[in-house]
Amino acid sequence: MSGPHIHWTNEAGQAQSVPWRSESAAPPPKRVFLADDRMSADQAFRLVSEGSAILWQGDFQNARQMLLALTRRVSRKPKKPGATLTESFNLHRMAQAQRARSLGLLLIPFDADYRIPLRRAPDVHAACEEAHGPAEGPFVMSLRELLGLIGAHEWRKKGVEIQALGARIHPHYGVFSPVRGEYVDLVQRAPLPKALAQQGIAIDVGTGTGILAALLARRGVQRVIATDQDERALACAAENLERLGFASRVELRKADLFPAERAALVVCNPPWLPAKPSSPLEYAVYDPESRMLRGFLQGLVAHLAPGGEGWLILSDFAEHLGLRSREQLEGWFAEAGLKVLDRLDIRPRHGKTMDPDDPLHAARKAEVTSLWRLGAA
Repeated sequence: MSGPHIHWTNEAGQAQSVPWRSESAAPPPKRVFLADDRMSADQAFRLVSEGSAILWQGDFQNARQMLLALTRRVSRKPKKPGATLTESFNLHRMAQAQRARSLGLLLIPFDADYRIPLRRAPDVHAACEEAHGPAEGPFVMSLRELLGLIGAHEWRKKGVEIQALGARIHPHYGVFSPVRGEYVDLVQRAPLPKALAQQGIAIDVGTGTGILAALLARRGVQRVIATDQDERALACAAENLERLGFASRVELRKADLFPAERAALVVCNPPWLPAKPSSPLEYAVYDPESRMLRGFLQGLVAHLAPGGEGWLILSDFAEHLGLRSREQLEGWFAEAGLKVLDRLDIRPRHGKTMDPDDPLHAARKAEVTSLWRLGAA
């Protein structure tokens, strides 16, 4: 396995080195201590607080308990409120990143074929192979990241019930799960453009799990071209569309935003927050400098058939956080030669809107998700 390696000294004083695997693109830690069931949670907390990693040699289930103990200690520090929501957001992001760094320093060794050489270790072969492909030999990974793989594997098996589809969508590891269903409801109830009766093509930009492409097909769109630049997303969408019976009506293509065709309907649900992701997995949530949003708007007119519409699905959460203004968004519409035909709104239904202890509660409580129906000006 090529790429970065992690180095440590074993109990016999011998230098050891194996490949380091990190989906979050974290560099391998420079200081690594061996530990087993005899290490106390306070000792472990002191080490990770200093930036030292712990390579676990004891019982796997005890490692999970240690991670829980570390999580409690990392979470003890009270959240510092910001003077503004923007400052609160930045502090929240910094705290999240620090928490992830600290908890990511409890490490698990792997032998070949994704076997964990620890007592009471589970069989994680399927979860690891779904995320990383065939095993290539021994490596070391964060326990927290491994638990994420296991959780994603269970989500993939179980799926997410989508009421508008009357079926389940099965997200793959690394592909954004459609757990916030309100945006799906907007696509379900928005009136289809009359131009579809003549031209019959819709484009789903950044398809992810394929959920919106499937919904458009279910609503009667005869041909949908669904794009994504991520191989995992394309594989995930292909599997979901096949399971739902829409594979013959939806064509998947690897592309950054648009295919070459024009369409009567072009749909895009870009990441909602214009901030820098701290890991590759966060690109589904954070759109640095609004690159995808602005790219979609700037290229939309050139990909609309006569009388066609672009549907932009976007939360105003960023506006409440002071990261983007409504005037700025509407200015981008005008710069791209677009006019607003209509807007459908819906309130989010997730639990954080009811949590007053959330440092971003005021923004979450005010949040509205919108489907902007856009046409050429």
